[in-house]
Order: sequence, then structure tokens, then C-alpha cells
Amino acid sequence: MTATRPWSPIPIQECGESLEPLPSSLWRLEPHPYISLGAPYGPGASPFRLRSSVIARLLAADAALAAGPEGWRLAIFDAWRPVAVQRFMVEHSIAQECQARGLDPNHVDAAARQVVVEAVARFWAEPSLDPATPPPHSTGGAVDLTLADGAGRPLAMGGAIDAIGPVSEPDHFAAAAAADPASEAAQWHLRRDRLAAVMAAAGFVRHPNEWWHFSHGDQLWAWGRGETEAHYGRAAA
Repeated sequence: MTATRPWSPIPIQECGESLEPLPSSLWRLEPHPYISLGAPYGPGASPFRLRSSVIARLLAADAALAAGPEGWRLAIFDAWRPVAVQRFMVEHSIAQECQARGLDPNHVDAAARQVVVEAVARFWAEPSLDPATPPPHSTGGAVDLTLADGAGRPLAMGGAIDAIGPVSEPDHFAAAAAADPASEAAQWHLRRDRLAAVMAAAGFVRHPNEWWHFSHGDQLWAWGRGETEAHYGRAAA
């Protein structure tokens, strides 16, 4: 599995900031989806951890949302992810995408599998153990999240987190929203934009292909901000 990432060449100057558990005030979507699948986090390892500065910025974004007219909140889907889990989920996603295309993942020819692998690689980073190219989530600087209403119910965003395909691109519904501002698509686009705006104001950069993925301090963030180096490399459990 390979995919060119424009942020991969950016050097990392590890700052040594600690990986901390998310505070209870940040809502989580549970049960955690990857743990439910049997992903290998290891004994006692929790996905609901991030670098301390990232947590502070999440809290600021959550407070800004809560103070808005709708009283919306952030709902965390996934945060820290060791490389072993990244590898597990890449293989799981390839198998799922094969099945979605009517292919048997255990008996698919090389050419057809490569098409699937390339589709998955637009959304799932290489499970690289090279310290120069850590998957964003392995750094503790990346988080997957969505919006929830004041009662904690996730809002419809026009597509599921981790969906493989154009529906996951942040501006997928922009044209439909412009054509009919009263449409459901316009509501989804507004929510995606609102999430992006509140996260950007807190210092995050959104993944170009994923409406739900935001980074601070990692290579993706550095690329998005035009920084010369990243602050976070791979974080140990």
C-alpha cells in the first residue's frame, strides 16, 4: 500500500510533549469502533489519548461550539492510534471495500486488488514504522471527530466517518448546497464547514480528503500551515 503524501518530506523535530488521556468533558463515540473489531491496541492502551497541547485546543474548539446558538459539541470518534492498529484497520478497510465491490477479499486478482488498495490509500495512511513518516494518528496529534447536538446525539454530516469515496471529501456537497440552499445537502455542507471553521480557529488543519480528520503539530498540520517542520513524531503507548 503506497500513496504520495505531500506532507511526508517535512522533517520532524520531536518536542517531547506527553500523550495524555482525553478529559471526560470531551464527548466520545462509544463503544470505540476499532476496539470492537479487535484492533491490537495492547493491554491497557486507550485510543482516547492525544498530546497535551492538542487536548487543550480541542477543549477550546468544544467550548466555542457549545457557546454558539445551537449548543453543538464535538464528539470524538478516534484519536491516538498505534501503527499496529493502523495496519489492522488498513487491511480491514481493504477487505470491506472488496466486499462492497462484489469481490472476495481472499480470492481477488492482483489488478483488482490494486484498484481497491489505491482507493483505500486516499483515506488510510501507510502503516509506516519509519520514524520519518509516521501515520498522523500514531503521533497523538490527529483526531477524528464529528458534531453532536446538546444532548450528545451525533449530527448527520452526509457521510460516515471512514467512508471510502468522494462523499468523504470536505466539499462534496458544496455544489448541491449552492444549487438549493434549503436542501439536506446544504445542511450537511454547512455542518462540515462549521466543524472545519471551529477547528481551524483552534489551530487545527483538516485532512484534504476527510471531513472528520484534523491535525495539530504533525506533518499534515505543518504542510497545511506552510511550516518548515513538524513537532510530533510517533508517540509510544
